[in-house]
Amino acid sequence: MAMTITKLHDHVGAEIGGVDLSRPLDEATFAAIEEAFYQSSVLVVRRQDLPPERQIAFSQRFGPLEVHILDQYQLAGHPEILLLSNKTDADGKPLGLVEAGRYWHTDVSFTEVPSMGSFLYAVEIPPAGGDTLFASQFAAYDALPQDWKERLAGLKALHGLNKTTAPKFTDAQLASVKGVEHPLIRTHPKTGRKALYAGTFALRVLDVSEAESDEILAFLRDHWAQDDIVYRHRWQANDLVMWDNRSVLHCATLFDARFIRHMHRTTVAGEKPV
Repeated sequence: MAMTITKLHDHVGAEIGGVDLSRPLDEATFAAIEEAFYQSSVLVVRRQDLPPERQIAFSQRFGPLEVHILDQYQLAGHPEILLLSNKTDADGKPLGLVEAGRYWHTDVSFTEVPSMGSFLYAVEIPPAGGDTLFASQFAAYDALPQDWKERLAGLKALHGLNKTTAPKFTDAQLASVKGVEHPLIRTHPKTGRKALYAGTFALRVLDVSEAESDEILAFLRDHWAQDDIVYRHRWQANDLVMWDNRSVLHCATLFDARFIRHMHRTTVAGEKPV
């Protein structure tokens, strides 16, 4: 069966069909998937049987994998996999992150060299809820009025964490995260397109007054996830969804905690934003 690529949204998201990621892909097939990833920012591959070893192997085709700072939520024997889960062990201790990212963000932008891509595999999902929203930051940049493009050009923001954005971090883990500076507009290294680069981890705009910083961040919060640039992914069991952290923001949504939501995430290392 030939591979297919179907757009899911005008600005962000495509579904890949006709592939079995549990088996190694030939170079031509992988190159087509990689190109679609850079162009669409979010790829959905449904009905995949991905044991941890195969998810890791496929993710590594895109680059070296990161081990998340929340080492208490790693999959046993596979430190490259972060568990997003409301399951508990026999003692009632959480196995994974339960309330992960219910705000607009790009993964680990609070690090000097943030992640390139995140690959999330649905092992168990609730019957409703728990959708993930993706907002194209290419489209968000393109839609900026010209005066705002000029105003934001060259500005940087301080990215960091606090107990509001990182409630599951231990005090030691939180203390290890130092604030880092990133441009508010970054250029994608593969496509050359410009994207907004902010999200909730952007705490303050640098080299402007506090009042102007507040004004800029308030404007961006209203702008970066307008309805027409957002794709809502409604999960099915055995979905793999991969997204480009350099060109999208994402946000998790609520679900009924009586049901299980258990997912495996691998993360591909990136480069310093410019």
